[in-house]
Amino acid sequence: MAAHRPVEWVQAVVSRFDEQLPIKTGQQNTHTKVSTEHNKECLINISKYKFSLVISGLTTILKNVNNMRIFGEAAEKNLYLSQLIILDTLEKCLAGQPKDTMRLDETMLVKQLLPEICHFLHTCREGNQHAAELRNSASGVLFSLSCNNFNAVFSRISTRLQELTVCSEDNIDVHDIELLQYINVDCAKLKRLLKETAFKFKALKKVAQLAVINSLEKAFWNWVENYPDEFTKLYQIPQTDMAECAEKLFDLVDGFAESTKRKAAVWPLQIILLILCPEIIQDISKDVVDENNMNKKLFLDSLRKALAGHGGSRQLTESAAIACVKLCKASTYINWEDNSVIFLLVQSMVVDLKNLLFNPSKPFSRGSQPADVDLMIDCLVSCFRISPHNNQHFKICLAQNSPSTFHYVLVNSLHRIITNSALDWWPKIDAVYCHSVELRNMFGETLHKAVQGCGTHPAIRMAPSLTFKEKVTSLKFKEKPTDLETRSYKYLLLSMVKLIHADPKLLLCNPRKQGPETQGSTAELITGLVQLVPQSHMPEIAQEAMEALLVLHQLDSIDLWNPDAPVETFWEISSQMLFYICKKLTSHQMLSSTEILKWLREILICRNKFLLKNKQADRSSCHLLFLYGVGCDVPASGNTTQMSMDHEEILRTCTSGTSLRKGKGNSSMDSAAGCSGTPPICRQAQTKLEVALYMFLWSPDTEAVLVAMSCFRHLCEEADIRCGVDEVSVHNFLPNYNTFMEFASVSNMMSTGRAALQKRVMALLRRIEHPTAGNTEAWEDTHAKWEQATKLILNYPKAKMEDGQATESLHKTIVKRRMSHVSGGGSIDLSDTDSLQEWINMTGFLCALGGVCLQQRSSSGLATYSPPMGPVSERKGSMISVMSSEGNPDTPVSKFMDRLLSLMVCNHEKVGLQIRTNVKDLVGLELSPALYPMLFNKLKNTISKFFDSQGQVLLTDTNTQFVEQTIAIMKNLLDNHTEGSSEHLGQASIETMMLNLVRYVRVLGNMVHAIQIKTKLCQLVEVMMARRDDLSFCQEMKFRNKMVEYLTDWVMGTSNQAADDDVKCLTRDLDQASMEAVVSLLAGLPLQPEEGDGVELMEAKSQLFLKYFTLFMNLLNDCSEVEDENAQTGGRKRGMSRRLASLRHCTVLAMSNLLNANVDSGLMHSIGLGYHKDLQTRATFMEVLTKILQQGTEFDTLAETVLADRFERLVELVTMMGDQGELPIAMALANVVPCSQWDELARVLVTLFDSRHLLYQLLWNMFSKEVELADSMQTLFRGNSLASKIMTFCFKVYGATYLQKLLDPLLRIVITSSDWQHVSFEVDPTRLEPSESLEENQRNLLQMTEKFFHAIISSSSEFPPQLRSVCHCLYQATCHSLLTKATVKEKKENKKSVVSQRFPQNSIGAVGSAMFLRFINPAIVSPYEAGILDKKPPPRIERGLKLMSKILQSIANHVLFTKEEHMRPFNDFVKSNFDLARRFFLDIASDCPTSDTVNHSLSFISDGNVLALHRLLWNNQEKIGQYLSSNRDHKAVGRRPFDKMATLLAYLGPPEHKPVADTHWSSLNLTSSKFEEFMTRHQVHEKEEFKALKTLSIFYQAGTSKAGNPIFYYVARRVSL
Repeated sequence: MAAHRPVEWVQAVVSRFDEQLPIKTGQQNTHTKVSTEHNKECLINISKYKFSLVISGLTTILKNVNNMRIFGEAAEKNLYLSQLIILDTLEKCLAGQPKDTMRLDETMLVKQLLPEICHFLHTCREGNQHAAELRNSASGVLFSLSCNNFNAVFSRISTRLQELTVCSEDNIDVHDIELLQYINVDCAKLKRLLKETAFKFKALKKVAQLAVINSLEKAFWNWVENYPDEFTKLYQIPQTDMAECAEKLFDLVDGFAESTKRKAAVWPLQIILLILCPEIIQDISKDVVDENNMNKKLFLDSLRKALAGHGGSRQLTESAAIACVKLCKASTYINWEDNSVIFLLVQSMVVDLKNLLFNPSKPFSRGSQPADVDLMIDCLVSCFRISPHNNQHFKICLAQNSPSTFHYVLVNSLHRIITNSALDWWPKIDAVYCHSVELRNMFGETLHKAVQGCGTHPAIRMAPSLTFKEKVTSLKFKEKPTDLETRSYKYLLLSMVKLIHADPKLLLCNPRKQGPETQGSTAELITGLVQLVPQSHMPEIAQEAMEALLVLHQLDSIDLWNPDAPVETFWEISSQMLFYICKKLTSHQMLSSTEILKWLREILICRNKFLLKNKQADRSSCHLLFLYGVGCDVPASGNTTQMSMDHEEILRTCTSGTSLRKGKGNSSMDSAAGCSGTPPICRQAQTKLEVALYMFLWSPDTEAVLVAMSCFRHLCEEADIRCGVDEVSVHNFLPNYNTFMEFASVSNMMSTGRAALQKRVMALLRRIEHPTAGNTEAWEDTHAKWEQATKLILNYPKAKMEDGQATESLHKTIVKRRMSHVSGGGSIDLSDTDSLQEWINMTGFLCALGGVCLQQRSSSGLATYSPPMGPVSERKGSMISVMSSEGNPDTPVSKFMDRLLSLMVCNHEKVGLQIRTNVKDLVGLELSPALYPMLFNKLKNTISKFFDSQGQVLLTDTNTQFVEQTIAIMKNLLDNHTEGSSEHLGQASIETMMLNLVRYVRVLGNMVHAIQIKTKLCQLVEVMMARRDDLSFCQEMKFRNKMVEYLTDWVMGTSNQAADDDVKCLTRDLDQASMEAVVSLLAGLPLQPEEGDGVELMEAKSQLFLKYFTLFMNLLNDCSEVEDENAQTGGRKRGMSRRLASLRHCTVLAMSNLLNANVDSGLMHSIGLGYHKDLQTRATFMEVLTKILQQGTEFDTLAETVLADRFERLVELVTMMGDQGELPIAMALANVVPCSQWDELARVLVTLFDSRHLLYQLLWNMFSKEVELADSMQTLFRGNSLASKIMTFCFKVYGATYLQKLLDPLLRIVITSSDWQHVSFEVDPTRLEPSESLEENQRNLLQMTEKFFHAIISSSSEFPPQLRSVCHCLYQATCHSLLTKATVKEKKENKKSVVSQRFPQNSIGAVGSAMFLRFINPAIVSPYEAGILDKKPPPRIERGLKLMSKILQSIANHVLFTKEEHMRPFNDFVKSNFDLARRFFLDIASDCPTSDTVNHSLSFISDGNVLALHRLLWNNQEKIGQYLSSNRDHKAVGRRPFDKMATLLAYLGPPEHKPVADTHWSSLNLTSSKFEEFMTRHQVHEKEEFKALKTLSIFYQAGTSKAGNPIFYYVARRVSL
């Protein structure tokens, strides 16, 4: 279109520009601002090629906008903004006007555009707050217009001058003459203007003459300031024609100045006209002056006289001051080398001028303060440029007791010196650096007075004026009009902040000051600026303060903060600033928070540049970067150091400790030492920054969210820089680095909308893995705001207001503060969608990030499951109790979840539906997986309250609504495969909740809504079974059987007699959903009848199978009948036919799954269908049979050995070992069995694991856990724990023969030998007989002990291999535990030698101590009970054996006697045998025999042990499931072992049902181990006869006799004759 129809295309672009102006679209937002800027750029570029079309279009738009009628403050602001946009676009288009513009275009511009521009220059109301900005913008348009169209503008001016020469006195309009002030003037144009005015000046009336005088002066300055080179050249090469025009006009003006008043009016122009005549100035400086120039000399003399106060009139003195300032200002544009005469002229007046203008005791004033200020600024700047080192007037202005006007003038003068340096010979600002201290003091005092509102000097009267438009009229402070003093200090403060922005070095310079003082002054300066950022009543100062702080963070500025220690100073001051700003952002005390966040992003970029520069410049010193972060963590929100952060406190923090930081060396030590105390401000700042960025993620302002996300990139860049220097992982600095980078990458993408962006944000929040002080505090702060907003929403409206007006919206309050996204107001307006959207965003944020906060709470004391391997009173807290899935009800996360669940049934009349819908979606789709267990338990507890104490349903609308919401949430949650969900789904069981849901829904009836809820619940069950592997079931088979029982009751079939077709369809949908759920439930489900019905297990299963099979067959018949009816009726019944076909398919699948899992009990009922007379029935049976064959049904369950095979598989499951050596089922069983059954469990486990050659693995797991729980080595295996019982059983079974061979000869010698017949061993003096000798008894005891001890340590070769495995396992487990229990201090100090040195002694000591305590000493003390002797030894021998066991135990424990005085004499013997005992223990524990070399004496597993295992597993099945769900490693083990175990137990049934008729055996004690002991003692397992007999499998053991002996059964049919 642009190529073929350019006019139409340009018009279309102009129209789009017009349509998107604020006056048409309303208040601008980020999107409309960007669009408007784009339109402007587009028009500016087009104007280079289609200039006339664009200018004409813009002129028309401007005219239409000017003619609009507006009402209200908002419309007036939009009009003003639209006018500014149009004028700015016009100015830029005109500035780029092509040189080949036709004359016709010039005429058009003058005819159309010029009148509109004059409208702004002449008719803007003085009372309009926007008048100055509009006039300034219009003057810019006129200036650009006159650059290439001067003739047209000049013609208008000339024409008006001509008209004024003949007009009457009463009707004079001089507006067109005033255009001279704004046009572009070069040397040639100025000559034309001078000629024209000189030609017509005399004929003009007085008013017109004064207008010409005032306008020509400003035209002159336009020329000088825009073309300074031309003016400079005038003094190098004088131009006669220019001088002639100027001289002529000077004489005319001089003639006009007849009175004092007229002289005062014309003197400023006369001095300018004189300046245009260099030769005349040269002439009048001589003693003899040409007669034609005498009037010029007299003019200068009058000027000097008036300036000195001798003019006789204050008016002339003021005019002389103005003229002299003009002279000084013009002289600065002349090189001193070109004309020194004018400088002599200046020097003759400047002293009097400065005395007049800068007299603190008598301030200069003409009644118009802005003009006075401008005059003083011009004077001060000119004097500096003329003589930069003569700064006496600077000192006057800097003085603390000088008027605030002087301060204002000085600051603005310095700003002009910095920003305006067009000529090479103008001095730079460096000459003023020596006054930095005084300027900083002025800044501090001004800041204090402006903020506190107290002043000590007369206020500056800042009325809008043309000469002060940039400085004053744009300020719109929200203050009382009478508070002039405060206002004047605010103006001064704004100027000072601009000065810092222009040249930060001016206030950073610290000549001849030490590092700490420099840092202190820098901190004071930056702190002051930081304080200004959140000042809501001074928005323009706040914006300028941000710009100044950004400049202060540039590389060259940061180096000046403290040159002695730049890095530490940077960290302290910049971090303090960051902390303060972020704290204000998070507390939402900021104006335009989105803009501040953008500024903060720029600050972060500058910080990273500084870090990178220091990293590259000096790597050796960069370790200082990390003294303020690594290893110095900050507590969570509640414990973070809170700072009020006023000016003094910020300053105190920034400068604290600087007295020690005179160099990098000292600072590194001091800073490092400081890390052990209060967390450094650097880490606090990073935490606060994280909090701020997190909390902006839930802002309803999309731009704020994207900016916050982009800021995460700079956090990551900082971490990259810091870790690159210190060569540590980036995650040390930023634990969630990877997710932060994802946030940053998303911020660059174009979002499809606010909802899509929030969804992406929540997905990333769920990926936050590590709890930090930042995300925890952000969550808690957001939660507090969410609670407040929730209360406001639920209480809205508290009361109806008059005229239907509601209270002011939260978000409208926010908008007024430019999107601080605060839910902190006291009211809310739900008609404002952003308010509710903000609440929704907060809810999603809390849901997605809540898991990390929960993890942070639990990680403070990381609890692991502690198995109950000791007395109940001594057990440590288990995972099930410590890490309850429901969580502490007092934690914020738990409170949030409770409140969220209550909102699931919110019935607010206005937004109840929205809240319920959003809560359902957010909990179901966005909740952090770590919160799933808590959610499940809270849902379970809530739903359990819907039943009374008798189990009856409490049916209410609210309860029903909650149930329906729960079903939807659970379905969403299980359907949504969120990353990490599999890990957390199984940490809490949902069985009880699901059963209660079904129980509640069952009683809802058959109304439409009830049918819909039932259908949804069935769909939930199907989804639940699809996620079965991820979920946790404590009694899965029982649960699934119950669910099948309930859901099959909902299958209506032909019993549905509803008349309404829609209800029929819903019912069929319910049938379909029910059957699909039943299909998933029946997959691999062995039927499990209710216990205690008195019916034999197989019979009960058979009856249950028949019930379901009959139901399914009836349903199939119903489907067939209805299909026949539908085939006859046709038409709209076809949809029903499709439903029935699907229902029939599901029914066949259900029958297949039912028969597949229950062939043993169901085949007898189903096989007859294959011979049924009905063809359809036979076909159905064949279909079912085909499917179960395709599913791989195991028909071996029909074999006679099925029960034995199932018991065998049960043993395999219990002894199953994971990839890491773990024993999931066995250890779970060990942790849940009551202590009263530990003896039986120990026997069963040892027997089963040894038969599988896995005894070592069992011992390793049990011993490791025992050692882990032991408080010290002295308490190891001393308690009555399961591990101790397993060890004792091993010693008893495997060590009986060894003890018999070792101790029997020794004991018989002591008992029967004549040498020991009358020997006494009593060594306790209190128990000695009178005839006994203590020393002799001690020798006797020592002799016997030595004999026994040496026999024991010499028997290592005879030590049983199984016991070697036990000792080796204990040795290794103890070593491993000691390593893991090494103190943090030892690890940090790398004290590896200390740890390794104590391993062998402590570990092997544990082996010896346990072996003597549990094995050898009990046999020595009680040889008869141990089966070594046939009768008890005599009492004196028993006493000796007991005392000997004490000595042997001391040797094994590696300790001496201290408490028992009578045993102390044996300490030498004990100590001398430490090494011998240690070598013996090492010998029996160092090497572990391979499983092939060990004789597995217990490879024969008795039925008693298997039945005991069955009983233990059955009775503790639910506890095992809970244990595994809370402790299992999903990736390593998973839930499959438990599922298999549950399935096997379901097939086997309760322990009461035995494979033989004598079911009363279950009540007998099956813990007898005498048979195993007999087999072991006589080594029957090694004999060939036993091995041959065992292979025949003709015996099995079951139960015991009345005497407690095992009973064996002979299976005659297995004997082959």
